[in-house]
Formats: sequence, structure tokens, C-alpha cells
Amino acid sequence: MFKIILVFLLTCLSTTAFAHGMSAADQARILNAGYFEYLTLGATHMLSGYDHLLFLFGVIFFLTRFRDILKFITAFTVGHSITLIFATIYEINANYYLIDAVIALTVCYKAFDNLGGFKKHLQMESPNLTWMVFIFGLIHGFGLSTRLQQLPLGEDHLVLKILSFNVGVELGQIIALTIMLVILAGWRKTESFNRFSKASNVILMILGGLLLLMQLHGYQHSKYSDDFPLNKDDHSHIHEDMESAASELSNYPVKLNLDVQAPKEKVIDEEPVSEHSHDGQNSHKH
Repeated sequence: MFKIILVFLLTCLSTTAFAHGMSAADQARILNAGYFEYLTLGATHMLSGYDHLLFLFGVIFFLTRFRDILKFITAFTVGHSITLIFATIYEINANYYLIDAVIALTVCYKAFDNLGGFKKHLQMESPNLTWMVFIFGLIHGFGLSTRLQQLPLGEDHLVLKILSFNVGVELGQIIALTIMLVILAGWRKTESFNRFSKASNVILMILGGLLLLMQLHGYQHSKYSDDFPLNKDDHSHIHEDMESAASELSNYPVKLNLDVQAPKEKVIDEEPVSEHSHDGQNSHKH
């Protein structure tokens, strides 16, 4: 069972994790999207949100009573819904690399708390977990909002689009939590849980630290690109190809009701035709 947990945690740092943002395909697909497409996009974004999933995994790791699980997940849900909705409506934005870096710190915090770090190293009681989960939910929601604002949302029915995306996020969260709770419930029945629970949270903290470094690395490349020249033959880091993204959007068959005018045919200027006669009877044209 510990191997399953380890695979889950390491999968969150696989190459697919780098695609956590809104891709060009997402941006193109959302141009003509209805509310259901926003819902599915929210669900898939949450299910691929490795940083959100790691934090939730840390929150529920030692929880066994349904009441406690419901309390903390509700606090997290209310928190991220507030910032997701209002930050998107009022176009409050920030560099998403920095926001994701702070989210990575929330993963480290929860792992540190699970390891009893406040008592062992700081000689103090852990801060109120309900309030901390709510505050961290606000941060996670702001991260979701920065990603959502990468899409061409438009102004028509904006609130309903945001709410549809948020509902999708909650559905994705329920699916992820169900899987994690089933795995943890089965693992707690084995002897390996007591032996490896500490190691799991150490790994969780390490992953949070790696995510922090990844996001700061991405911020440096996006903010100071001239100071970090890349050699594609030697540099193996994954970066967004803006030209490829632009081409995907430009080739997308837009179905919006746009007033597209047909190209006008080029009119060839012709000299005026004059008609006259030389003898007063026979006439001809030039």
C-alpha cells in the first residue's frame, strides 16, 4: 500500500504535471463553449492540479471521522470559491508562477504540521487547522482564478461561466477525495501505515519544496527571459512554445457570430468609352 501512495505522490511531479495551466487547446475550445464545457474544464483542471491534490492529501491524511473530513473540506471549498469567483469577476490577477509557488508552500506547511513540527521544532501548538485550511483555500482559489483568466471568457454571461467552472472544480475535488479516502482507509488497516506514515509526509514536504523550486524557476524564465537564454539541444526543461500556441488558436474554426465581411473584388479602372463620328453618319468607339 505504501508503494501505491508513493506512486501517487511521484506521479504528481511527472511531465504531465507541467501542463497544469490552460493550454492553447483549452483556449481554443472555450471560444464556443457552453456551460457544460466550463464545468468539464473545471473538473479536469482540478484532477490535474497536482498542487491542489497534494495539499488535500495532506489535510485528510490523518482524518478518520467523516465529520472532520467534511469540516475541513468545506472550509477549503468556501475559501477557494470566494477568490475564484470574485478575483475572476473583478479581473484581479498576479503572476501565476508566484501564486503557484505560494500554493507549494501550503503543501509544505501541511506536511510539516502532520509531522508534528510545531511542537517538536517550534515548541508551540499548531495554528487552528480550520482557519488555516480556509486561508489556504483562498490562496488556492486565487491560483485557479489566474488560470481561468488565461481563457477568452468574454463578457456575456460571465458569472454563469465562472460558476460552471467552479462547480466543475468541486466535482473534480469530490472524485479526487473519494479515491484518496479509499486508498487511505485501506492503508490504515495495514501495519505499514504506522511505519511509513512519517515517511509519506516527509516525501510530501519534499514534493512541496520541489514544486516551489519549479514555480520560482518558471517565474525567472518568464520575468527575466533575456537573462536565461535557452539552448533547445542541451536544455531539457519544459517551457511553453508561444508560437505553437498561437498557431493552434489561429487555426481553430471559430463559430462565433462575428460580422465577417466578404472580401471585395478588385475593380479594374477602365477608361471611359467615347463615341463620335467623323463624317456625321458613321460612328465608332475608342
